[in-house]
Amino acid sequence: MIDHPPLLSPPPGALPLPVRPGAGRFLVLLVVFICAACGLVYELELVALASYLIGDSVTQASVVLSLMVFAMGVGSLLAKHLRCRAAFGFGVLELALAAIGGCSAMVLYASFAWLGESHTVLVAFSLAIGVLIGAEIPLLMSLIQRISRRDAEGTVADLFAADYVGALVGGLAFPFLLLPWLGQISSGLLTGAVNAVAGGLLVLGLFRRELTVRSRRWLLVANGLVLLLLGTAAVLVDDFERAAREAVYGDRVRVAVQTDVQEVVLTGEGSEPPDLFLDGRLRVSGRDEYLYHEALVHPAMLGPHARVLILGGGDGLAAREVLRYADVDSVTVVELDPGVVDLARTDPALSDLNDHAYGDPRVRVVHEDAFAWLRDPGRAVPGAYDVVIADLPDPGATEGAKFYSLEFYGLVAGILAPEGRLVVHAGPLEGRGETYWTVEATLRAAGYGTSPYRAGPVSTDGSAPEGELNEHFDALGAESAPEDWGLLLASPGSAPHLDLPSDAPPLRSLTGEVLAVDAEAAEATRVTGVPPSTLVHPRYE
Repeated sequence: MIDHPPLLSPPPGALPLPVRPGAGRFLVLLVVFICAACGLVYELELVALASYLIGDSVTQASVVLSLMVFAMGVGSLLAKHLRCRAAFGFGVLELALAAIGGCSAMVLYASFAWLGESHTVLVAFSLAIGVLIGAEIPLLMSLIQRISRRDAEGTVADLFAADYVGALVGGLAFPFLLLPWLGQISSGLLTGAVNAVAGGLLVLGLFRRELTVRSRRWLLVANGLVLLLLGTAAVLVDDFERAAREAVYGDRVRVAVQTDVQEVVLTGEGSEPPDLFLDGRLRVSGRDEYLYHEALVHPAMLGPHARVLILGGGDGLAAREVLRYADVDSVTVVELDPGVVDLARTDPALSDLNDHAYGDPRVRVVHEDAFAWLRDPGRAVPGAYDVVIADLPDPGATEGAKFYSLEFYGLVAGILAPEGRLVVHAGPLEGRGETYWTVEATLRAAGYGTSPYRAGPVSTDGSAPEGELNEHFDALGAESAPEDWGLLLASPGSAPHLDLPSDAPPLRSLTGEVLAVDAEAAEATRVTGVPPSTLVHPRYE
């Protein structure tokens, strides 16, 4: 900006400005607005990325936000020591916030990819960003008082109003604008650049007369270096993501897609069966997925099974098993993420694995949240389905909990035929037995009779019988031992008989005898006295 005398005489004790006091006051409030928006974007980025990398969004949001609020209080106290040089202190503060906040998502992802641990980095960034955000308002208050010392109460109200409105804009811009267009890492880098430019222009433009020549030069160079850092990172972000993805998934990544819902990664080489990862977690292991899907689907097909509903299961593997029955008339797949279905339909390896299930005219796909779809009386018709297969992620304490709630199973009961069957994937039995039996207690509280069973090798630690099933899995010659899957077969009223249909197709891993051992293995882990889980009181870890 061109240096020229103030247009109006400043009030007594105020700092001479290159603009009118009213314009100066507006510029300070504009920077408050921008900084608040940037600060909330940093917070939401940490919450979103921590939920993706670590899981359990409620816990991660609680950790990040509570640490940040605490650190903001510390920052407010520390800012008292900078008030004597408020302009220079604010300039340094915004540079640090732009560099740390802008790079936080990239560093957090790097620590997860290469070190396998991100809790410590998450805590460190939450505290650092919180301290810097907390120091902003006291320094900005000091700066605006240098413009005008009149109406201190009104000045405080204006500052906080600009701060809150900026936070609103940042909070809405992150999920609806930045994240869909740029992704988490690029969003952070752009936010850091905006933060640095806004802080630099305010200090070097409006308050440059408060700075020494040496301070101005230092801030100019530092701003240039921070913007260079953020710009270089933005240019290299694609290469960084590819390298980090290889560090997480190995060098066998075939497809990596960021959908509107989650990150979808497909790995595998040549003719080997692919592995499917959703948000960094293995959902389908191509070598042994049939152990799970055969156990999930075929016991539920004992009895009427002309009309089948699959909740989740966008990979098409549960649908593959259902379609092996010639007398199935229709299969409805309710999958939230169209990206998973598109990949299952078009990727050669995954479509081969699901036997091109989505090319079967009996299959209809609905892209909607399963809970919302079940609540819609126009689409979820009472008694419309003979079999419901809940092929959903493991029950957890956050967003997945609603699919394992009393209310959810009540909605499912409304669309089941009188002799219908519901099968639920309830997470692993070994290590999470209480969670599994909480699902079972929730089903019983919703009016179902249940038949617990499991899929996977029987443990050898004495918690479950050994022998027949272990020999069965040994005979399969699997390259890696499958995990333990806890399953529950349920029907309204009485417990359903656990067996295979007489017209079941040839199966690779399942017989009636194996199911009997499965049921015995599950019963041996029973936990009694657990309460059911509801929407307002989820009982899962």
